[in-house]
Amino acid sequence: MTDMPVERFEVSLNTPAGLLTMPVEVPTGFVPVTTIVPLMRRLSQQAQALEERKSVAAGHPISCRMGCAACCRMLVPVSAPEAFALKDMILALPDARRARMMTKLSETRARVEQAGLLARLTDVAETTQPLIDEEMEPLNREYYALRMPCPFLENETCSIYEDRPAACRELLVTTPAELCQDMVKNQVQALPVPVRISTVMGALWSELVGGPARLIPLPIALDWAERHSAERSLVWKGTQLLDKALDKVWRYLSQELAHRAEAGSRMQRGTEGTSSGN
Repeated sequence: MTDMPVERFEVSLNTPAGLLTMPVEVPTGFVPVTTIVPLMRRLSQQAQALEERKSVAAGHPISCRMGCAACCRMLVPVSAPEAFALKDMILALPDARRARMMTKLSETRARVEQAGLLARLTDVAETTQPLIDEEMEPLNREYYALRMPCPFLENETCSIYEDRPAACRELLVTTPAELCQDMVKNQVQALPVPVRISTVMGALWSELVGGPARLIPLPIALDWAERHSAERSLVWKGTQLLDKALDKVWRYLSQELAHRAEAGSRMQRGTEGTSSGN
Protein backbone atom coordinates (compact mmCIF):
# COMPACT_ATOMS: atom_id res chain seq x y z
CA MET A 1 0.00 0.00 0.00
CA THR A 2 2.97 2.29 0.71
CA ASP A 3 6.78 2.02 0.80
CA MET A 4 6.93 2.14 4.63
CA PRO A 5 7.23 -1.01 6.78
CA VAL A 6 4.06 -3.02 7.25
CA GLU A 7 2.50 -5.28 9.85
CA ARG A 8 0.83 -8.49 8.76
CA PHE A 9 -2.37 -9.83 10.25
CA GLU A 10 -4.93 -12.51 9.51
CA VAL A 11 -8.50 -11.28 9.68
CA SER A 12 -11.28 -13.76 10.48
CA LEU A 13 -14.91 -12.68 10.32
CA ASN A 14 -18.11 -14.67 10.73
CA THR A 15 -20.37 -13.72 7.81
CA PRO A 16 -23.91 -14.97 7.06
CA ALA A 17 -22.47 -17.17 4.29
CA GLY A 18 -19.55 -18.59 6.25
CA LEU A 19 -16.20 -17.77 7.80
CA LEU A 20 -14.08 -15.22 5.97
CA THR A 21 -10.33 -15.45 6.55
CA MET A 22 -8.02 -13.00 4.83
CA PRO A 23 -4.36 -12.00 5.29
CA VAL A 24 -3.83 -8.23 5.41
CA GLU A 25 -0.90 -5.86 5.51
CA VAL A 26 -1.04 -2.36 7.00
CA PRO A 27 1.68 0.30 7.18
CA THR A 28 3.19 0.85 10.62
CA GLY A 29 3.46 4.61 10.14
CA PHE A 30 1.04 7.46 9.56
CA VAL A 31 -0.98 7.27 6.34
CA PRO A 32 -4.06 8.92 4.78
CA VAL A 33 -7.45 7.24 5.00
CA THR A 34 -7.23 6.23 1.34
CA THR A 35 -4.70 3.57 2.37
CA ILE A 36 -7.49 1.45 3.84
CA VAL A 37 -9.71 1.59 0.72
CA PRO A 38 -8.16 -1.28 -1.33
CA LEU A 39 -8.12 -3.54 1.71
CA MET A 40 -11.78 -2.85 2.50
CA ARG A 41 -12.76 -3.46 -1.13
CA ARG A 42 -10.95 -6.80 -1.08
CA LEU A 43 -12.73 -7.77 2.13
CA SER A 44 -16.07 -6.85 0.53
CA GLN A 45 -15.33 -8.98 -2.54
CA GLN A 46 -14.39 -12.00 -0.45
CA ALA A 47 -17.55 -11.66 1.62
CA GLN A 48 -19.60 -11.39 -1.59
CA ALA A 49 -17.80 -14.45 -3.01
CA LEU A 50 -19.05 -16.48 -0.05
CA GLU A 51 -22.59 -15.24 -0.71
CA GLU A 52 -22.25 -16.11 -4.38
CA ARG A 53 -21.12 -19.67 -3.65
CA LYS A 54 -24.04 -20.10 -1.27
CA SER A 55 -26.47 -18.80 -3.90
CA VAL A 56 -25.04 -21.04 -6.64
CA ALA A 57 -25.27 -24.06 -4.36
CA ALA A 58 -28.96 -23.23 -3.81
CA GLY A 59 -29.55 -23.18 -7.58
CA HIS A 60 -29.44 -19.40 -8.06
CA PRO A 61 -26.37 -18.49 -10.13
CA ILE A 62 -25.32 -14.90 -10.72
CA SER A 63 -26.65 -13.39 -13.97
CA CYS A 64 -24.17 -10.49 -14.23
CA ARG A 65 -21.67 -10.69 -17.10
CA MET A 66 -19.09 -8.39 -18.66
CA GLY A 67 -20.84 -5.93 -20.96
CA CYS A 68 -24.10 -6.15 -19.01
CA ALA A 69 -24.11 -2.58 -17.76
CA ALA A 70 -27.74 -1.76 -17.03
CA CYS A 71 -26.87 -1.07 -13.38
CA CYS A 72 -24.31 1.50 -14.56
CA ARG A 73 -27.22 3.92 -15.01
CA MET A 74 -27.98 3.99 -11.29
CA LEU A 75 -26.94 6.65 -8.80
CA VAL A 76 -23.90 5.20 -7.04
CA PRO A 77 -22.95 6.41 -3.53
CA VAL A 78 -19.31 6.53 -2.46
CA SER A 79 -17.80 7.21 0.95
CA ALA A 80 -15.39 10.07 1.60
CA PRO A 81 -12.33 7.75 1.57
CA GLU A 82 -13.46 6.38 -1.80
CA ALA A 83 -13.95 9.88 -3.21
CA PHE A 84 -10.40 10.81 -2.23
CA ALA A 85 -9.05 7.53 -3.64
CA LEU A 86 -10.93 8.11 -6.91
CA LYS A 87 -9.40 11.54 -7.27
CA ASP A 88 -5.91 10.14 -6.59
CA MET A 89 -6.46 7.42 -9.20
CA ILE A 90 -7.54 9.90 -11.88
CA LEU A 91 -4.65 12.27 -11.16
CA ALA A 92 -2.22 9.36 -11.61
CA LEU A 93 -3.52 8.48 -15.09
CA PRO A 94 -1.58 9.30 -18.28
CA ASP A 95 -2.42 12.80 -19.53
CA ALA A 96 -4.53 11.76 -22.53
CA ARG A 97 -6.65 9.27 -20.60
CA ARG A 98 -7.09 11.66 -17.70
CA ALA A 99 -8.24 14.39 -20.08
CA ARG A 100 -10.83 12.07 -21.68
CA MET A 101 -12.12 11.04 -18.27
CA MET A 102 -12.38 14.61 -17.03
CA THR A 103 -14.29 15.54 -20.18
CA LYS A 104 -16.80 12.75 -19.57
CA LEU A 105 -17.17 13.81 -15.95
CA SER A 106 -17.84 17.39 -17.05
CA GLU A 107 -20.44 16.19 -19.56
CA THR A 108 -22.17 14.11 -16.88
CA ARG A 109 -22.17 17.03 -14.48
CA ALA A 110 -23.68 19.31 -17.15
CA ARG A 111 -26.44 16.82 -17.93
CA VAL A 112 -27.25 16.37 -14.24
CA GLU A 113 -27.42 20.15 -13.87
CA GLN A 114 -29.66 20.45 -16.93
CA ALA A 115 -31.99 17.86 -15.38
CA GLY A 116 -32.23 19.98 -12.24
CA LEU A 117 -30.53 17.41 -10.00
CA LEU A 118 -27.09 18.92 -9.41
CA ALA A 119 -28.06 21.06 -6.42
CA ARG A 120 -29.86 18.12 -4.80
CA LEU A 121 -26.88 15.82 -5.34
CA THR A 122 -24.60 18.45 -3.82
CA ASP A 123 -26.94 18.78 -0.83
CA VAL A 124 -26.70 15.02 -0.30
CA ALA A 125 -22.90 15.16 -0.44
CA GLU A 126 -22.64 18.07 1.99
CA THR A 127 -25.47 17.37 4.42
CA THR A 128 -24.65 17.12 8.10
CA GLN A 129 -27.82 15.09 8.76
CA PRO A 130 -28.13 11.29 8.59
CA LEU A 131 -29.70 10.07 5.34
CA ILE A 132 -32.21 7.24 5.21
CA ASP A 133 -33.15 5.14 2.19
CA GLU A 134 -36.71 6.47 2.07
CA GLU A 135 -35.44 10.04 1.70
CA MET A 136 -33.02 9.09 -1.05
CA GLU A 137 -35.46 6.97 -3.08
CA PRO A 138 -37.11 9.85 -5.05
CA LEU A 139 -33.70 11.20 -6.07
CA ASN A 140 -32.48 7.71 -6.99
CA ARG A 141 -35.52 7.22 -9.21
CA GLU A 142 -35.19 10.60 -10.93
CA TYR A 143 -31.53 9.97 -11.64
CA TYR A 144 -32.24 6.45 -12.93
CA ALA A 145 -34.97 7.83 -15.22
CA LEU A 146 -32.27 9.78 -17.10
CA ARG A 147 -30.74 6.43 -18.21
CA MET A 148 -27.41 8.24 -18.17
CA PRO A 149 -24.35 5.98 -18.36
CA CYS A 150 -21.77 6.25 -15.61
CA PRO A 151 -18.99 8.65 -16.68
CA PHE A 152 -16.52 5.79 -16.24
CA LEU A 153 -18.40 3.49 -18.63
CA GLU A 154 -16.73 2.91 -22.01
CA ASN A 155 -18.30 0.59 -24.60
CA GLU A 156 -20.60 -0.77 -21.87
CA THR A 157 -17.56 -1.80 -19.79
CA CYS A 158 -16.20 -0.20 -16.63
CA SER A 159 -12.99 1.68 -17.45
CA ILE A 160 -11.93 1.79 -13.79
CA TYR A 161 -12.88 -1.78 -12.94
CA GLU A 162 -10.04 -2.37 -10.46
CA ASP A 163 -10.85 0.94 -8.72
CA ARG A 164 -14.65 0.87 -9.00
CA PRO A 165 -16.67 1.87 -5.92
CA ALA A 166 -17.66 -0.70 -3.32
CA ALA A 167 -21.36 -0.20 -4.14
CA CYS A 168 -20.71 -1.34 -7.71
CA ARG A 169 -18.92 -4.46 -6.51
CA GLU A 170 -21.78 -5.39 -4.20
CA LEU A 171 -24.63 -5.35 -6.73
CA LEU A 172 -25.06 -8.83 -8.18
CA VAL A 173 -28.37 -10.29 -9.37
CA THR A 174 -29.74 -13.79 -9.77
CA THR A 175 -32.74 -12.93 -11.93
CA PRO A 176 -32.43 -12.88 -15.76
CA ALA A 177 -30.14 -10.09 -16.95
CA GLU A 178 -32.78 -8.62 -19.28
CA LEU A 179 -34.91 -7.65 -16.28
CA CYS A 180 -32.21 -5.18 -15.26
CA GLN A 181 -33.04 -3.01 -18.27
CA ASP A 182 -35.82 -1.53 -16.15
CA MET A 183 -35.27 -2.10 -12.45
CA VAL A 184 -38.24 0.07 -11.54
CA LYS A 185 -40.88 -1.98 -13.38
CA ASN A 186 -39.23 -5.39 -13.07
CA GLN A 187 -38.67 -7.41 -9.92
CA VAL A 188 -34.91 -7.89 -9.82
CA GLN A 189 -33.53 -10.25 -7.19
CA ALA A 190 -30.19 -9.03 -5.86
CA LEU A 191 -27.68 -11.15 -3.98
CA PRO A 192 -27.79 -10.30 -0.27
CA VAL A 193 -24.97 -7.99 0.83
CA PRO A 194 -23.41 -9.11 4.14
CA VAL A 195 -21.77 -5.74 4.82
CA ARG A 196 -21.89 -2.56 2.73
CA ILE A 197 -18.31 -1.37 2.65
CA SER A 198 -19.15 2.16 1.52
CA THR A 199 -21.29 2.44 4.67
CA VAL A 200 -18.43 1.05 6.75
CA MET A 201 -15.97 3.57 5.30
CA GLY A 202 -18.49 6.36 5.73
CA ALA A 203 -18.84 5.47 9.41
CA LEU A 204 -15.06 5.21 9.72
CA TRP A 205 -14.62 8.68 8.24
CA SER A 206 -17.25 10.05 10.60
CA GLU A 207 -15.37 8.72 13.61
CA LEU A 208 -12.01 9.93 12.37
CA VAL A 209 -13.00 13.53 11.67
CA GLY A 210 -16.01 13.93 13.94
CA GLY A 211 -18.38 14.77 11.12
CA PRO A 212 -21.28 13.07 9.35
CA ALA A 213 -20.99 9.61 7.75
CA ARG A 214 -21.09 10.95 4.23
CA LEU A 215 -22.27 9.08 1.14
CA ILE A 216 -21.37 11.12 -1.92
CA PRO A 217 -23.08 10.69 -5.32
CA LEU A 218 -20.47 9.38 -7.77
CA PRO A 219 -21.07 12.03 -10.50
CA ILE A 220 -19.88 14.77 -8.12
CA ALA A 221 -17.35 12.76 -6.09
CA LEU A 222 -14.36 14.55 -7.62
CA ASP A 223 -15.94 17.95 -6.99
CA TRP A 224 -16.50 16.95 -3.36
CA ALA A 225 -12.92 15.66 -2.99
CA GLU A 226 -11.59 18.94 -4.41
CA ARG A 227 -13.65 21.01 -1.97
CA HIS A 228 -12.42 18.87 0.92
CA SER A 229 -8.77 18.55 -0.17
CA ALA A 230 -7.52 19.77 3.23
CA GLU A 231 -9.14 16.75 4.87
CA ARG A 232 -7.42 14.47 2.34
CA SER A 233 -4.05 15.42 3.85
CA LEU A 234 -4.97 14.13 7.33
CA VAL A 235 -3.06 11.01 8.46
CA TRP A 236 -3.50 8.25 11.05
CA LYS A 237 -1.55 5.21 12.13
CA GLY A 238 -2.18 2.38 9.67
CA THR A 239 -2.98 -0.10 12.44
CA GLN A 240 -5.41 2.40 13.96
CA LEU A 241 -7.27 2.69 10.65
CA LEU A 242 -7.44 -1.10 10.37
CA ASP A 243 -8.72 -1.56 13.93
CA LYS A 244 -11.41 1.08 13.55
CA ALA A 245 -12.48 -0.18 10.12
CA LEU A 246 -12.71 -3.80 11.27
CA ASP A 247 -14.72 -2.74 14.31
CA LYS A 248 -17.27 -1.15 11.95
CA VAL A 249 -17.28 -4.26 9.74
CA TRP A 250 -17.89 -6.49 12.75
CA ARG A 251 -20.78 -4.31 13.97
CA TYR A 252 -22.52 -4.29 10.59
CA LEU A 253 -21.97 -8.03 10.13
CA SER A 254 -23.50 -8.63 13.57
CA GLN A 255 -26.56 -6.60 12.59
CA GLU A 256 -26.89 -8.51 9.32
CA LEU A 257 -26.57 -11.88 11.06
CA ALA A 258 -29.27 -10.88 13.53
CA HIS A 259 -31.51 -9.56 10.75
CA ARG A 260 -31.24 -12.79 8.73
CA ALA A 261 -31.82 -14.93 11.82
CA GLU A 262 -35.01 -12.98 12.57
CA ALA A 263 -36.13 -13.24 8.93
CA GLY A 264 -35.53 -16.99 9.03
CA SER A 265 -37.56 -17.29 12.24
CA ARG A 266 -40.46 -15.35 10.71
CA MET A 267 -40.40 -17.57 7.64
CA GLN A 268 -40.35 -20.68 9.81
CA ARG A 269 -43.28 -19.44 11.88
CA GLY A 270 -45.18 -18.65 8.68
CA THR A 271 -44.52 -22.15 7.34
CA GLU A 272 -45.65 -23.74 10.57
CA GLY A 273 -48.78 -21.58 10.59
CA THR A 274 -49.62 -22.65 7.04
CA SER A 275 -49.09 -26.30 7.90
CA SER A 276 -51.36 -25.98 10.96
CA GLY A 277 -54.03 -24.31 8.86
CA ASN A 278 -53.97 -27.20 6.43
